[in-house]
Amino acid sequence: MDIITDAKKIDEILERGTIVQILPTKDEFRKKLLNGERLKFYIGFDATAPTLHLSHAKNLMLLEKFRKLGHEVIVLFGDFTARIGDPTGEKSSRKQLTRDDVLENVKIWKELIKPLMDFNDKENPPVIKYNNEWLSKLNFEDIINLSSNFTVQQMIERDMFDKRLKDGKPIYLHEFFYPLMQGYDSVVMDVDVELCGTDQIFNALAGRTLLRKLKDKEKIVVAVTLMENPKTGELMSKSKGTGVFLDVSASDMYGQVMSQPDEMMEILFVNVTDLPLDEIKNLVKGSNPMEVKKRLAFEIVKKMKGEEKAKEAEENFKTQFQKGGIPENIEEFEVKVGEGILAVLNQIDFVSSNGEARRKVVEKAVKLDGETIEDPTYTLGAGEKIIKLGRKIAKLIIK
Repeated sequence: MDIITDAKKIDEILERGTIVQILPTKDEFRKKLLNGERLKFYIGFDATAPTLHLSHAKNLMLLEKFRKLGHEVIVLFGDFTARIGDPTGEKSSRKQLTRDDVLENVKIWKELIKPLMDFNDKENPPVIKYNNEWLSKLNFEDIINLSSNFTVQQMIERDMFDKRLKDGKPIYLHEFFYPLMQGYDSVVMDVDVELCGTDQIFNALAGRTLLRKLKDKEKIVVAVTLMENPKTGELMSKSKGTGVFLDVSASDMYGQVMSQPDEMMEILFVNVTDLPLDEIKNLVKGSNPMEVKKRLAFEIVKKMKGEEKAKEAEENFKTQFQKGGIPENIEEFEVKVGEGILAVLNQIDFVSSNGEARRKVVEKAVKLDGETIEDPTYTLGAGEKIIKLGRKIAKLIIK
């Protein structure tokens, strides 16, 4: 197929602000995009949780832009590497998952990414691959041969390992295998470009090393922003449940965007909407942050869920939070008379544990028909009641 080499379109992608580093150089990457060579891009995700957030969405949206230029793109699900566990930025190793855990997460993820890329394109659709296909076939001799391309000193240079060593925290041997495995993905797929977050540069460079040594081929690494809060440094996180998630309803997603700090607005506009940069700069300079954030929430929900659902979510928000009313399509739950408030909060998924439920009640964050519930031992009487916890709202049918 024809490769689009329009310099203006290419520069719009490279200069938008999503890309923060290109190795070896930005100029080299730009020349490859301009010369009409069809490149093979890939981005990998370890399915370590049953959800994705906007920082993942941003990466796939960028990959889709390169696909639309005519390049081959691969979405790699790390159904093998997820079970090893990429070393975290914390001071401990990541919990290992079973293959069943990972496959269940992958099933959910495949549905979540459909709005972000055109899998129905008959000429150049995105390709989905799974690294269990080749990593599970490696024998011990293969692992030894791959390992011989790296030194222990190189592995320890990774920031998180260095921190653990200084703090006297353990580094498990299997954690050294992770960058080795991710690097081997590049070799098997014979890629030209890897997209990754800045936290994955070490692993991506391991792939660059292996491609050069095993195939005499140079891979370009394109590192993208992690969309961290500029004031607190906080990141969106699957494991911590912080951020704006893709597996929620349009109304909940709208509400999650509205809950983001004001300092995140420009970052989200740039990374997960299609608005031109000039328009974004004018918006964020506006004098009404609430209206700007509503525009942001609408644009994001439209991208992820469609324009019709975005309009519904916007109306629900106005009704629920600006007019003090109840949304039309409120979710209903049947509960038993005499059920405790903590159990009910768990049953309707307003909280993730009894401990969290108790804390929310004590914090006076739970309301029934507008009245604050302060007693964790409160039980429900018969009837219909509206329950609220923050931006979450539902109708209880108690009988």
